[in-house]
Amino acid sequence: MTKEVIVSIAGLQYETEQEEAIEVISLGEYYFRNGKHFVLYDELLDQESAPDKTVRCTLKISKNQVELTKKGEAASHMVFELGKSHMNYYTTPYGDLMIGVTTKSIDIVENEKEIIVELFYALDINYQYVSECNLKVKITERER
Repeated sequence: MTKEVIVSIAGLQYETEQEEAIEVISLGEYYFRNGKHFVLYDELLDQESAPDKTVRCTLKISKNQVELTKKGEAASHMVFELGKSHMNYYTTPYGDLMIGVTTKSIDIVENEKEIIVELFYALDINYQYVSECNLKVKITERER
């Protein structure tokens, strides 16, 4: 895969009586080091909470674990590891939240020009269960 990639993230949060979808598409940089895939990309924050602010995101993908680190106005380090729970602070312009993720499944498909990662996990905020979530990340070689 080339250094320049397109990162497409689609997420769905299954709350009690409703579903909330997110979708982000961004240009990124791809590296493979020490048996792990690294993808760096920028994400724009919600215009109401922090207009014109970006967050630098790093996605680290290995065989049994996916890590998402965000730095900037919104900061966090989420670890997705099959059958395990991980807690971390999620910093927002409005204050900090304690985020917990319990990963139920990780599916990683790799080929020459793309990587697809699908995660299914339970989300807790401040030690309270919030919802079940599905996150699909597609990293595609950028065509020139």
